[in-house]
Amino acid sequence: MKILFYLSHPAHFHLFKNVIVALKKSKHKVYVLIKKKDVLEELLIDSNIDYKNILSKERKNNLFSAGLGLLKEDIKVLLYCFNKKINVLVGTSPVISHIGFILRKRSLIVNEDDANVVPLLAYAAYPFATSIVTPNTCKNGKWENKSIKYNGYHELAYLHPNYFKPDISICKMYVDIKKPYFIMRFSKLGAHHDKGVRGLNNNIAIKLIRKLQSHGRIIITSERKLNKELEKFRISIKPTYMHHLMAFSSLYIGDSQTMAAEAGMLGVPFIRYNDFIGKIGYLKELEDKYELGYGIISGDVEKLFSKIDYILKTKNRKKLYIDRRDKMLAEKIDVNKFLEKVIISS
Repeated sequence: MKILFYLSHPAHFHLFKNVIVALKKSKHKVYVLIKKKDVLEELLIDSNIDYKNILSKERKNNLFSAGLGLLKEDIKVLLYCFNKKINVLVGTSPVISHIGFILRKRSLIVNEDDANVVPLLAYAAYPFATSIVTPNTCKNGKWENKSIKYNGYHELAYLHPNYFKPDISICKMYVDIKKPYFIMRFSKLGAHHDKGVRGLNNNIAIKLIRKLQSHGRIIITSERKLNKELEKFRISIKPTYMHHLMAFSSLYIGDSQTMAAEAGMLGVPFIRYNDFIGKIGYLKELEDKYELGYGIISGDVEKLFSKIDYILKTKNRKKLYIDRRDKMLAEKIDVNKFLEKVIISS
């Protein structure tokens, strides 16, 4: 079988990397196309996964540029799939479903956000997709009838203990592991579904640093520009090492959905601060059912700081959150094996 993966974000690399390797071992012909986004290309190079970059520049974050960029992607992926005689297309981009529909090939859109959270993606991709593969916490609206659901999360595809072993020697390259450290993440919040969404601003970030500094080191990772007061806390780290550093951290605070979930998968308490609180099913489950982290709506600064106090004062915090993580793992499936089965049997 000839299988195409189209990746347009670093998170998609992590989601599919183990499935790609497994399919290749099963003697399937696997092709990987990407478009430039953040550190995506660097991750692929470090992992020795062959790929072709069809869009070398990141597009501007406005509706016109998004539409024009999508058309360019459609054309390039269409020609590639036609020439390679692809049998099934897999990814998170609407391009996957468009090309599958045109060529009458199977297309699997893999997503973890509820349809009403990413409406442009849903309306652009779901009507044309063969199947929509999502966690069972995800609500796919009018497209539920073509949904394939599973009991797990994207992040388990790469952070489950079966696939990821935190390496403390990597952490020692960047931090003194004998002392606590906290990771803060600032997203760009520039995607179409982020319009009007608020997160951690500079003023709140500075207050957070002042509060946490007496408890340990502050490490910042950011998609956006930082002012001088925050820039000195930014860490320059190889992208493939970030999860190792997170695994041994004491707390994650940020406005990124994905990194909050990743912290939960690793048994690290997380606080996410943005306007998506209560709107995304899988994160709501991680917070409400498994108590691995806390979602705080933008503007409720008082609750943000009181929750930090609560976490810092929690006795045996590391063991408590690892136990909660283990409970979650015991109730979830092997996402990679599930995805592999769906792809080859679709």
